[in-house]
Amino acid sequence: MDASFTPEQDEIRRTLRELLRRRCAPEQLRAALDSPTGHDPALWSALSEGLGLPGLAIPEAYGGVGCAVTELALAAEETGRALAPSPLLATSVLAAPLLLALGTDAQRAELLPRLASGHLTATLAVPGPRLATALALTGGNTGDWAGGGRAGGVQARPADGGWRLYGEAGQVLDGHSAGLLVVAAHTGGFARSRTLLFLVPGDAPGLTRIRQTALDATRPRAAIQLRDVAAELLGDERCSRTGVTPATALADAGDAAAAVLAAEAAGAAGRVLERTVEHVGRREQFGRPVGSFQAVKHRLADVHVQVQAARSAACYAAWATVHGERAGGLALAQALQTLRTAAAEGIQLHGGLGFTWEHDAHLYFKRAAGDELLFGPVHRLRAQAAEAARLFAGAEVTV
Repeated sequence: MDASFTPEQDEIRRTLRELLRRRCAPEQLRAALDSPTGHDPALWSALSEGLGLPGLAIPEAYGGVGCAVTELALAAEETGRALAPSPLLATSVLAAPLLLALGTDAQRAELLPRLASGHLTATLAVPGPRLATALALTGGNTGDWAGGGRAGGVQARPADGGWRLYGEAGQVLDGHSAGLLVVAAHTGGFARSRTLLFLVPGDAPGLTRIRQTALDATRPRAAIQLRDVAAELLGDERCSRTGVTPATALADAGDAAAAVLAAEAAGAAGRVLERTVEHVGRREQFGRPVGSFQAVKHRLADVHVQVQAARSAACYAAWATVHGERAGGLALAQALQTLRTAAAEGIQLHGGLGFTWEHDAHLYFKRAAGDELLFGPVHRLRAQAAEAARLFAGAEVTV
């Protein structure tokens, strides 16, 4: 593995950091969070039309840039530094890989160029708090996690040559504004039950979308309700085109998403550490900067070590996805724990100022807690990684 960045990767980092510095300052960030979409459409246009960020990991044949997950993770590290709210995660990290893996030729030709250009946003909708399960981050995803019927979740049934969906899903990232929903639904009877993925336009009749209040406002989410909604099956029932099943596609997408999320969390942790170091260098107590005290130096040095370890793990996980290995879940666990530690130390070392809700340190802490609720928790991510690596084969492991 070559850990050095190419000139093109360095340029992605530099250009994106400069754009976010100008367009996603703290006051602009808070204004975007209060908007109906939960993000700044002008910033999204700049990211998509100016930088081509949504199509970074989409093949050139579909209007994308044709880069790998590595470049997408590098870009996510910069958006994580600024906590930039955008449909990038939902569109390019969760939905687009599923379209690539499962979609028919017609579906990919119709939808992927629109996703790559940023003119269409998309998201993955799974029932309740089961996103980590669907992506196989905290356990296997071959069970009946999509629910349906009395079990809740979403149920699909064939009708008039197509499909109709019933049910609801909560905590759908950007579900209130996405132009396309990739909905996981349960279909079939008890003996032949299975989970399939369906395409639902954001303006489909019978679809209700309600924006939810979330701990982390930088990741807006919604509850969606489907009442006899017409849907198009993603791919075909027999997986005849690719041979990839929905469970396999979700697991592959989950590992790549974990690598990108790890890079994003590492970027956020690095930025909150930088801001804390700047503050303790300015803040004086007993006639000298707070940062000159040995105890403060030790605490920040420990955080620095954790941040560098999280960045290294995220880089390796992104590299591993390109080479057929899976390390995303473990890297994500490392990064989320690091972000939580860095944000907590930031709040503590900012003193009374840091404990006010208006301070930006709380946004980083909420990002760490919110991501752990959506994609974790950390101990489950590690347990699943250990099980996948068969570290405790033959021994009982209690989670």
